[in-house]
Amino acid sequence: MDRIVRFDSRQEAALQATADRFVALHKGDAVKALKEMIVLNGHLQQRLDALSSSRQVLRRKSDA
Repeated sequence: MDRIVRFDSRQEAALQATADRFVALHKGDAVKALKEMIVLNGHLQQRLDALSSSRQVLRRKSDA
């Protein structure tokens, strides 16, 4: 699920501010912040996958 996302200058500034706050939460350690972001994204992906599979099951039951 690779997609290229393009931001306008306002969106880019908002993203940069959010990234700066996230790194600040990790006492300025960008590597530590990146590692946590990777873990968080993994957890979110697992939740999305679980929701997707449960919706597919419900869809199959309604089609039957």
